[in-house]
Amino acid sequence: MVHDQETNPSEEAKSSDEMTMTTAFSAASTPSWFTPKRLLFIFCVINLINYVDRGAIASNGVNGNRRACIKSGTCTSGSGIQGDFNLNNFEDGVLSSAFMVGLLVASPIFASLAKSLNPFRLIGVGLVVWTVAVIGCGCSFNFWSITICRMLVGVGEASFISLAAPFIDDNAPAAQKTAWLATFYMCIPTGYAVGYVYGGLVGSHFNWRYAFWGEAILMLPFAILGFVMKPLQMKGLAPANLKKALTELETADSQVQDSDVSNSKEGASALCKKEEFEHKSCQGCSELAVANKIRTQLSIFAKDMKVLLVDKVYIVNVLGYVVYTFVVGAYAYWGPKAAHSIYHMTNADLIYGGITIVCGILGTLAGGFVLDFMGNTIHNAFKLLTATTFFGAILCFGAFCFKNMYGFLVLFAIGELLIFATQGPVNFICLHCVVPNLRPLSIAISVVAIHVFGDVPSSPLVGVLQDNINDWRKTSIILSSILFPAAIIWFIGIFLKSVDKFNEDVENPIPTSEKSNTTPLLVGETPETKSSAEPSL
Repeated sequence: MVHDQETNPSEEAKSSDEMTMTTAFSAASTPSWFTPKRLLFIFCVINLINYVDRGAIASNGVNGNRRACIKSGTCTSGSGIQGDFNLNNFEDGVLSSAFMVGLLVASPIFASLAKSLNPFRLIGVGLVVWTVAVIGCGCSFNFWSITICRMLVGVGEASFISLAAPFIDDNAPAAQKTAWLATFYMCIPTGYAVGYVYGGLVGSHFNWRYAFWGEAILMLPFAILGFVMKPLQMKGLAPANLKKALTELETADSQVQDSDVSNSKEGASALCKKEEFEHKSCQGCSELAVANKIRTQLSIFAKDMKVLLVDKVYIVNVLGYVVYTFVVGAYAYWGPKAAHSIYHMTNADLIYGGITIVCGILGTLAGGFVLDFMGNTIHNAFKLLTATTFFGAILCFGAFCFKNMYGFLVLFAIGELLIFATQGPVNFICLHCVVPNLRPLSIAISVVAIHVFGDVPSSPLVGVLQDNINDWRKTSIILSSILFPAAIIWFIGIFLKSVDKFNEDVENPIPTSEKSNTTPLLVGETPETKSSAEPSL
């Protein structure tokens, strides 16, 4: 006689939950159509377009000149944004500040949201905002409309700046991580240079508005790509479908408990009362849910910020980066004027700008490759930062002491080559001195710090110094000497106990049973992975 086996509802639920979890992990580990090099190429192009926009709005073709009248009564119509909207220099400067406000406010927000939303989709959202805002810049009709649009451009760029570097770091070969980061950051000086030329050509031959519309056309395919393709997952952050599976698991457990209680008359009565109570208490649930989500996000952000602010390696790295950016930002703004005043260069913009662009590209790439050759560790990164900044400071300091223009150009070019070599190593430390799930916030706070305390205040402060000294040579020498404190700060980092936390995952560890089924997100199947995936006989 065969007896039917009774199946426990809780066991059925557990079996279903295990299948859901396995499916979630398998989906997360399935490689995307991207390869690592494709990812690097696409992110570099996006970064280039971002900085083309920054260069274009500063170019004479797009920014233009204000309407002016001479004593005889003859007036010029002006050109570009300044001419069309009749902006004074203060209002023109506000456009740059508006962009920076959007960037600095939104960067930590996107970085924090990456813990609860897919970071690749967040990049897509940011690129859509960027594209729409740039179109708005081209359609703007007065000062306030273009100011709001520039602020939204900064918001759109914030998601990419915060999240792109961790993706590159995830998928770069272990022995070439800094070189890949350097290639990405090399797009900054390149984009600025292309933007100056692009804005000048489009503004002079067509209209400044077409420069913005052209940028939007270039960015649109990448904004669409962020939504139509399967999203990539970032190391240290749980996949979105896994989070959904965990939520379903909690719901299923609750339902099983309720069904067990309802098996008895007392349980049924208790369940009815519970449902009646929940129905009454759910009035206004949506508002409470939103408030709870905001409260949760703020709590997570505060907790993560506390972790960053007590990390000595991170603080020393960012502090040195702030001092360094203070000098480099002032060089970029005042350099051509100082060179023209000291050495009477007729083409100061072209000569000084050309040196900065070439040295920026070569120096950034060289810094990444050198660190990889040394061994890409945090300890070696601090060594390289100290050496390049210290010797770069000596050369830049000495360059402004030269009376001869050609001597100045040679020393300053070598000095800039050295100080630009910091981009790869400094961002490598930001990414590797924290656990993987903190990397977006680490980059975001670094960006906020170097702008708020670095290049944003440096230009006006150097201007005040020059107004009091009235000697560009002395002002430039004083400015160059500030690189020495940056080198000293990074030198301290050499002696700090540093641990590369890239392989730590404290928030979303993968169960041991699932680790063997996961593969690198952007790496195709190797013979080893193929063989391990085959069923054993």
